[in-house]
Amino acid sequence: MTAMAEPPAAGVRFLDKLTAPTLFTMIMVSALGPISMNMFLPSMPSMAEHFDVEYSMMTLAVTAYLAAMGVMQMFFGPLSDRYGRRPVLLTAFSVFIVATVGCLIAPTFEVFIACRLLQAGAAAGLVLARAMARDLYGPDEAASRIGWITMGMAVGPMLSPMVGGLLEQHYGWQAAFAAMLGFGALALVLAWGDAGETNRHRSSSIAAQMRGYPELIRSRRFWGYAAAAAFASGSFFAFLGGASYVGTRVLGLSPDMVGFYFGFIACGYMSGNFCSGMFSARVGMNRMILVGTLVATTGMTVALALHVYGIVHPVALFGPILLVGLGNGMTIPNATAGTLTVRPHLAGSASGLGSTLMIGGGAGFAALTGMMLTEDAGALPLIGPYLPSEPSALPLIAMMLASSVASVLAMLYVFWVASRRGPLPQAMQG
Repeated sequence: MTAMAEPPAAGVRFLDKLTAPTLFTMIMVSALGPISMNMFLPSMPSMAEHFDVEYSMMTLAVTAYLAAMGVMQMFFGPLSDRYGRRPVLLTAFSVFIVATVGCLIAPTFEVFIACRLLQAGAAAGLVLARAMARDLYGPDEAASRIGWITMGMAVGPMLSPMVGGLLEQHYGWQAAFAAMLGFGALALVLAWGDAGETNRHRSSSIAAQMRGYPELIRSRRFWGYAAAAAFASGSFFAFLGGASYVGTRVLGLSPDMVGFYFGFIACGYMSGNFCSGMFSARVGMNRMILVGTLVATTGMTVALALHVYGIVHPVALFGPILLVGLGNGMTIPNATAGTLTVRPHLAGSASGLGSTLMIGGGAGFAALTGMMLTEDAGALPLIGPYLPSEPSALPLIAMMLASSVASVLAMLYVFWVASRRGPLPQAMQG
């Protein structure tokens, strides 16, 4: 390892490139990815009509984006461990801006999807803000800081579907991408002016950093934390893949109302992040994760029970899903801190690999949910009698519940490993 020539100056000053980024800047750069993923969701049915494709094809705008995020994050971490967090962040955000312009002017669905793939450069903000937090703090304190970051970040996905729905209702789907472009430009300016370098121990080469992946892969505790985060987020990504369809085709909601109800899960997520920020350092990240996974599972169990008893109403679906957001807000920041803690000298690589597993799994859940929600897909024969073929919310509920239960099992595995090997030390481990 070689130390950085000039570490950030002591103290944090806003718009000072010689100091570590402020919490505000870390929130803003983290929010770009979720905003670009969520803002256009209420417009998906009308975008399918615009490009003359089936809704199941339009879900590629979600799944392809998530898949590209997963691949890119495999490289963002090692690149930032080698060259620093700042240059990787600025380059990725520049690519995002060019890609967003491409989405706005895309003449065909194929061109749009290609530009959408490049928009995944926004994922650098999510990966690197977390790595920056781990650069500066110990495990439980990093979990607390990441909780505050994601709480603030959650405002974006909470408001962006509402804003996107209103923009689509009055100006068409392109307006949502114009709004993404404006936020991307703001995030780039903030990153340029305020995101001082935090990586004080850069690796000697990319190859040396990539060789750190086997060390992570051999860590059972890393896999436990990564699986807990991946399955917790899987319920959210299943929601992204199916909620627009369920809202419009099953519940008969307008795009702006779909955007409003999208805010439920984001509001819950922000509340869970607040709990993480307030209590993770005192309660401990493992217990916070377990509570979060149980809360999310409870929410989807309630949603399933209401559906089975024939209660079909937006609040009957989106109300329990608020608990999924709450649980994920407690689970994901703490599980992320766990993945970064098992090998702190590989924080960037751990952030990239963990995020890849989380996003890659999420892409699969979103794609599968989108495939299951068609005009010919009725209730799944998972429970009770098979209902007549008709649009139904049950495939969405079933996928979200299965993912939440899997997150509980993953966290129980972490507790089992900890019982055999002891807790992680609070100091910076090697």
